[in-house]
Amino acid sequence: MEYLVVAIVIVVVALVVLGLLAVGRRGRRVDLPPEPRESSAGPRGGTSGERDEGDKGPVATAERPTGTGPDTGPDTAPVEELEVVEPPAPAIERPEPVQGRLVRLRARLARSQSTLGKGLLGLLSRDRIDEETWEEIEDALLTADVGVGPTEELVERLRTRVRVEGAASQDHAREILRSELLTLVGTDLDRSLHVTRTSTNPAVVLVVGVNGTGKTTTVGKLARVLVAEDKDVILGAADTFRAAAAAQLATWGDRVGVPTIRGPEGGDPASVAFDSVKAGVEQESDVVIVDTAGRLHTKTGLMDELGKVKRVIEKQAPVSEVLLVIDATTGQNGLTQARVFAEVVDVTGIVLTKLDSTAKGGIIIAVQRELGVPVKLVGLGEGADDLAPFEPAAFVDALLGE
Repeated sequence: MEYLVVAIVIVVVALVVLGLLAVGRRGRRVDLPPEPRESSAGPRGGTSGERDEGDKGPVATAERPTGTGPDTGPDTAPVEELEVVEPPAPAIERPEPVQGRLVRLRARLARSQSTLGKGLLGLLSRDRIDEETWEEIEDALLTADVGVGPTEELVERLRTRVRVEGAASQDHAREILRSELLTLVGTDLDRSLHVTRTSTNPAVVLVVGVNGTGKTTTVGKLARVLVAEDKDVILGAADTFRAAAAAQLATWGDRVGVPTIRGPEGGDPASVAFDSVKAGVEQESDVVIVDTAGRLHTKTGLMDELGKVKRVIEKQAPVSEVLLVIDATTGQNGLTQARVFAEVVDVTGIVLTKLDSTAKGGIIIAVQRELGVPVKLVGLGEGADDLAPFEPAAFVDALLGE
């Protein structure tokens, strides 16, 4: 009986062990993926490039960078993300300080203007100054575009000084001529630019002149002068008739980080001027410079339009300066231009351009005498910083070759 009980226990233990072994083998079984089915479309089957349902392997995916080509489906090989490189911003130039450029401009002016001064000195230094000599002096001044009235005044004053003091040496003659030329050019005129912001409004500079005098270039160079003085400037491209004017002005502004307000080509210039000054008020800028279209002084309609531009601007803020740009090479014709513009927009200052290309620097004296308005700026070259405040002493010294 005892042997039977032992046998039953052994059988039960064996059955339990066999059951545990069977369960262990089932837990270690690995299900292999089925073999892929071949088809005429390739090893992955299907004509649309899709994977078979039985294929449970990993799928590599990558987002296609925008604009790199058409999406070819999830079977496309991974594409590296492209880095978008922004073009470098244009470098902002730092204009040359005004005082720094005056030395260079004085030397350039002396090279182009000294013919008149040397001629006058030679005549005044003669051992004997007779009536014929005085006529030669008068002719030299008229040839230099000094004008009839100023020439007669200067000659009369020189006659008196030479008669009283004499001109025994060239140095003495130079001293007399320098003194009288300074008196004629005017050392007591206010040549400062009124470009100081008020408590509520920016200073507004309106730039006017006939075609071809270099107004747009002058506006760009004036912006550089003001930026060099750490002023916050806005440019207004109110020359809407010349296709390239607004783009040209914007280029000047971009070089020194100054914004330009533009309008549609052929649009209303008064509207552009209004928007420019409005932007200056809203942004609390220091100065707004408004470029206008060149116009012949004989065209009444265009001159009336210029008056409208100024009136519209003044609805936003007072006009601080009206600068008339005159080409120094036009000589006495520049006086006629100046007279008409002054009647329409009340010119407050003159900008003489291309003064380096003419020996007729007397136009400075003539235009001031004609208008009673000072020359405030002179252009002496094509360089970006070849615009500087006019200094009577430097100009006269240049005339005399000093």
